[in-house]
Amino acid sequence: MNKESKEIRYCILVADDDPDDQYMIREALSSSGSDRDICMVSDGEELLEFLTGTGKYKGKDLPVPLVILLDLNMPKKDGRECLREIKSTPGLKRIPIVVFSTSNNREDVTYSYEAGAASYITKPYSYNELVATMEIFKQYWFKTVKTPGQIT
Repeated sequence: MNKESKEIRYCILVADDDPDDQYMIREALSSSGSDRDICMVSDGEELLEFLTGTGKYKGKDLPVPLVILLDLNMPKKDGRECLREIKSTPGLKRIPIVVFSTSNNREDVTYSYEAGAASYITKPYSYNELVATMEIFKQYWFKTVKTPGQIT
């Protein structure tokens, strides 16, 4: 019997409420040669809807996030709440989360790691620094380490 298997699509999921930051992150990932789809959500509620296939994402064929870039300060549900919820949900908790925030506050960094973040990156101030940071991010997450979504 020949069953057609559906190919799983993967993405980098970016959760950030600032449209300018979203644009610059997408451009930085693309300009550094990203071969991954980049999905964007604008707040914590939308992030959780994307991950669970509910709300406006219900019934959609969504890519599976290999890693989440998570801003801490978002409306509706902030990144701290999302991090805590994702890391306590079976089926979601294995997705690596990289906090990507303007905050350089010790409490935010400590909280993020205690809540299960895999890494914490402070957003660079210039576009060129952002491109360099995204190149390092991609090298590390897609060429150096293995994540559950990369193992076939």
